[in-house]
Amino acid sequence: MNLRRIIWLASFHKSGNTWTRAFLANYFAPKPGQVTLNQLYDEIGSDVRQDFFNKAAGGPFRGEIFDDSIRLRPKVQRLIAASKPGHQFVKTHSKIGRVGPIDLIDPSVTAAAVYILRNPFDLAPSYARHSNVPVDRAIDNMCDPKALTASETKIFEVLGRWDDHVASWTEAPGLARHVMRYEDMAADPERAFRALLGFLQAPVRDGALRRAIRAASFDSLAKQEAKQGFREKPDAMDRFFVRGRPGGWRDELTPAQVARIRSEFRATLEKWYPEMLAETEAFARTP
Repeated sequence: MNLRRIIWLASFHKSGNTWTRAFLANYFAPKPGQVTLNQLYDEIGSDVRQDFFNKAAGGPFRGEIFDDSIRLRPKVQRLIAASKPGHQFVKTHSKIGRVGPIDLIDPSVTAAAVYILRNPFDLAPSYARHSNVPVDRAIDNMCDPKALTASETKIFEVLGRWDDHVASWTEAPGLARHVMRYEDMAADPERAFRALLGFLQAPVRDGALRRAIRAASFDSLAKQEAKQGFREKPDAMDRFFVRGRPGGWRDELTPAQVARIRSEFRATLEKWYPEMLAETEAFARTP
């Protein structure tokens, strides 16, 4: 059976993955705009869902060491791919890479990928809120080649450094992929999501496109969270949707933090965010 069915929605944490999932779920819904925030988990699942790890383990999964969940990832991904006919979207925050002989992203179930990236200056304070740590600690994690996250049952996600994460997805040989920048999505969502639909070879229906964009907007998702909560929000966070517009780094980072991010990720910034180099250099020199 050909299980090359998964279209990965991949990103580092807090880079626009939920936004993209909300758009796609609403665009492809029978009635565009009808998928709520808390239905996303069921509409577009992830590669670390507890129920699939339970199936792969043959009972309730609770790992004891890092290797326990990593060893199950290929089986989990095959179960996900076989769970629905045809292509399906699956969220992941994992980088592409290997742990020993195990592919973190199994090529045998991969059809394509959509990679969403966000500039590391805005990412750092958002990631700090997400992780409930100081900004400097969040930057440490973004610079850590061994960076991991884990659920309460020890299902691990392997992130690595931010720049390595970006490179693993955007430079993977032979991978059909579409790259989206959070900043471009915010500046012109209609253009960004039209391009995404073009990559997916999906018919573009103008009315459905605009309804899905409205349903997936930051304001819409934030209002839903305020009224109903968000089942995917980490317990340590007060709110998942805090600041939707790019540029907040100017108010949230110190010159020293900006200088460190520039130094750590200079090559990736030159490739993906060259327009930010001059401003961040000047900011980093602020007394």
